[in-house]
This record gives sequence, C-alpha cells and structure tokens, in this order.
Amino acid sequence: MPAPAPAPDLSRIATWCRDPKRLDDQLADLRRLVEQESPSEEKALLDAAADLITALLDERLGRPDRLVRHREPELGDVLEAEYLGDPGAGVVTVVGHYDTVWPAGTAAGWPFTVVDGRASGPGVFDMKAGVVQGIWALRALRELGLPRPTVRFVFNGDEETGSVVSRPHIEHATDGALATLVLEPGGEWGIKVGRKGVGIFNLTTTGVEAHAGLDPTKGASAVHGMADVIRRLVAAADLDRGTTVNVGRISGGTARNVIAGRADCLVDVRVGSAEESARIDGVLAGLDAPDPRVTVTVDGGWNRPPMLPGPAGRRVFELADEVATAIRGPLAELFVGGGSDANFVAALGRPVLCGMGATGDGAHARHEHVLVADIPDRTALTAGTLLRLASGSLSAPA
Repeated sequence: MPAPAPAPDLSRIATWCRDPKRLDDQLADLRRLVEQESPSEEKALLDAAADLITALLDERLGRPDRLVRHREPELGDVLEAEYLGDPGAGVVTVVGHYDTVWPAGTAAGWPFTVVDGRASGPGVFDMKAGVVQGIWALRALRELGLPRPTVRFVFNGDEETGSVVSRPHIEHATDGALATLVLEPGGEWGIKVGRKGVGIFNLTTTGVEAHAGLDPTKGASAVHGMADVIRRLVAAADLDRGTTVNVGRISGGTARNVIAGRADCLVDVRVGSAEESARIDGVLAGLDAPDPRVTVTVDGGWNRPPMLPGPAGRRVFELADEVATAIRGPLAELFVGGGSDANFVAALGRPVLCGMGATGDGAHARHEHVLVADIPDRTALTAGTLLRLASGSLSAPA
C-alpha cells in the first residue's frame, strides 16, 4: 500500500487554496451560480443551472473524460462528470445538489453580496458554495501535480424535494468507490458523520358535511378529527431518542358555518434509528378519530433512512481528520437532524462523509450566508482528502 500523503503536500494544498486570487475566482464562480436561480420545481431554471455547472467544469478542469446528463422531464437533470486520476488510485464519488428552496425571482430582491466577510444570496450556503469548492479541490491537485483518484462528480437537481429521480443514479455512481464526499454545508471546522432519517407524510381526515347551526348532530367534522389526530401524532415525538414530529401545514373545511368534510396536513418526521422508524410507523397505523364517522388516511413514507456512523464511515472520517489536523486542526464530529443524499450511501454500508462544503448559517432562511474566510481551508480539506484516498489510505471496498 502506498504511504499516506506527507504533511508537506497538505501544506502545499493549503497554501495554494489560500491564495487571494484563487479565493476571488471561487467567489466569482459562486456569484454566477447564485445569480442563476434554480428552484427545485422550475425546470427551465434548473436546466440553465446544469448548463452553468457544465461550463464551470470545462473552464476550471477541462472537458470531463466522461460526461453523462440524465435528462428528466420535470425535475432537475442529474450530471455525472468523471475525471480520470492516476492508474490504480481508485475512484472517489463527489456529490452535490444545485437546486434550492428559493422561488424564482428571489435573487432580484436578495442579490449575491459579500459584506463583512459573509457571502450571502439564495442557495449560497445550501449548497452552491460546496459545488464550487468541490470543483476547485480537484483543480488544486491537478495544478500542483499531486496524486489524485478518479473523481466522479454527481450533481443533482432534486435533493430539496427528496432526490426521488436522482437516488438510483447516486447509488450507482457510488458503487465500488473508495469513498463518497458530499458537499453539503459543514459546521464550524467539522464534518457530519450522522444524520437523521426523514419521513414525509400526508394525513387526510374525511368527515360528514352538514350545516353547523341547523344540523350540528348530522355532521362529523374532519377538522375536529384532524385536531385530535395531530395531538396524538405530535405526542409521539421523543427528543431523548432523537425523534421529532412537525406538522408544517394544515388545511380543511369550506366555510365558517359548515361542518368540515375534509382536512389535510403535511407532516415531517425525523428519527435517529431504524427502531424509531418502526415505532412511528406503528403510531401512524393506529391513528383514528374520536368520532367513528371520521376516517383517517395516511400517505407518504420514509424518504431517507438514518445515516448512522459505522466502521466504513469511521475509517474515512479518521483519514479526513488527519488531513484537517495538518491544515488547521482536528475535525468536530457532527450529528444533525437534516437529511441529505449521504443517507442513501450510508444505508448501503458504503463509506461516506457529509458536510464537506462551506461553513456559514441560515440554510432555507433569509440570513443564509457562507463565511468567506473559511472557503480556502474547506476547499483544501476536500483536496487533501482526495489526495489521501489516492495514496491508498483506504482499500477499495469488496
């Protein structure tokens, strides 16, 4: 097995990434990505964003050795761009998403800005900065002439809506890889080694409509039934076991004086273990309303399994921690409630690290921003991890 990358090589990477001109270039790329809006459900804008990422790859890395664009009729296309590395150095998959939660037109009132060391704009933190850093990490190794694995970039445009179309492509692209690095936002100087599983459920109650004043006993309120169902469902949350339940939206009824015949609500559930997923399934299956004339229907399911630390993930974290320590200091191990595409990879028992992207705050919020001063070191962390993987620090999975 080749020797691990020496610390001087990691120092060279850090110095290269910290060059002010290269930081300016990364910010220029980030500005282009942020100004190209890409809401998850706006197909034309998603296509334009995928075009832009393809152009950035060409500009910063040259034409990929293999480029596949999996076309989708309604959601964002999945881009796979592969750059061949040194013979025998293996493959590393690098995953990022380019869709955002922000509706079209947001950038007009919230343009990309850099003020007081913070770069702000819709999607800048989650996760367009990570996309830029991933591209520049490979550029660092190439310009410095350092060993590198074959890097297989996968950029998808439906992560914020559950990665329904991109999941099989991600799972296929990570098969046989030494490791998968996911460019989601990081936290301080840390990496996300665990994430909760995510359940997305739609609840419907169906009752009997009647005039609220003239025939109150002839009706069976779907809204009243939903209120009781929600109370029972929310009570199933268990913070000590890492389980949260959130009802994000409720609708129902037709008028003030009509006993409601239908009500609906959208439910988000996060769990830290498969056992909790099973427990919540039991709670959902047992939901009913006090009035037997009101029926309860549950649709949806588990969108992402929990991402739990395991032996494969532990080994790649230790490798990244050695890189981080040489560049700046030991990494923090983070376990968070949000899900990502890393959940799918971890569920297959494959080594994966999430949160390799930018540091900052405000994902899905108006104060979304990245810390500009951290961009060089986060880019160097990804580049150094690729270097160590190319040096044989992890054996290829069986």
